[in-house]
Amino acid sequence: MTSKLKDITLTLLRIVTGMLFMPHGYAKLFGDQPVDLTSMMGTAGVLEFFGGALIVLGLFTRPIAFLLSGQMAVAYWLSHAPRAPWPINNDGELAVLFCFIYLVLSVHGGGDFSIDRLIRRREG
Repeated sequence: MTSKLKDITLTLLRIVTGMLFMPHGYAKLFGDQPVDLTSMMGTAGVLEFFGGALIVLGLFTRPIAFLLSGQMAVAYWLSHAPRAPWPINNDGELAVLFCFIYLVLSVHGGGDFSIDRLIRRREG
């Protein structure tokens, strides 16, 4: 696979993942029931909405993706795993998938088409 194709697919993975993540936070923050931002649900909403937006932009991709990967691991083990042993039975597939996609992004970064890359080009 060519390097350019890898960068394009990494960028698409980053943008689509962030865009799919943001509505989860939006629903927590701006849904029918207001949440206390200092609660676990409020903190999750802030991380999901604003973290997802940063991922879409490719800004601070590695640290944000690492943080979101950890958030999804915690969400899985606290909320989903106690319901049943397998993700298919405990509705935890999305949490596991987001966790591992964000882990990949934390290792590989935002790719060529990211604000992170623009900043690095200006500095170097």
